[in-house]
Amino acid sequence: MASQPNSRPVQPPNADGKFSISEDWLAFAVGLVLLALCLTGIIPEGLIP
Repeated sequence: MASQPNSRPVQPPNADGKFSISEDWLAFAVGLVLLALCLTGIIPEGLIP
């Protein structure tokens, strides 16, 4: 298939936006941190409903 003269060449992504994290992974990480804080006793038992 021949390339069309009006088509733009594909450029690799630049440094902007190479690292992105979805809100699901962010919520998972926050949940793990909260669980670790509870298990280590940093967050007292009475504070959690």
